[in-house]
Amino acid sequence: MSLTNEDLLAISQLLDSKLNPIKKDVKSINLTLENDILPRLQNIESCYTSTYRRYQSGINQIESMQADIEVIKKVIAEHSEKLQRLA
Repeated sequence: MSLTNEDLLAISQLLDSKLNPIKKDVKSINLTLENDILPRLQNIESCYTSTYRRYQSGINQIESMQADIEVIKKVIAEHSEKLQRLA
């Protein structure tokens, strides 16, 4: 069975009519991604990375404070023992 030019033209038109709504949907999705979702993701990424940098730089401060707290605990324990002996 061979198709005539009219048959091929009819098939082409049918495919075009079926694909046009899909093309419109894809274009709408692409515009939404470009104009709405991507800027939001970039904003989220920016907030996340700046927060990460702050936390990363704060780690040294936290470690220093933990060391100071350990010293303070030991001193308080020693002073408590001395005060109990005196009482």
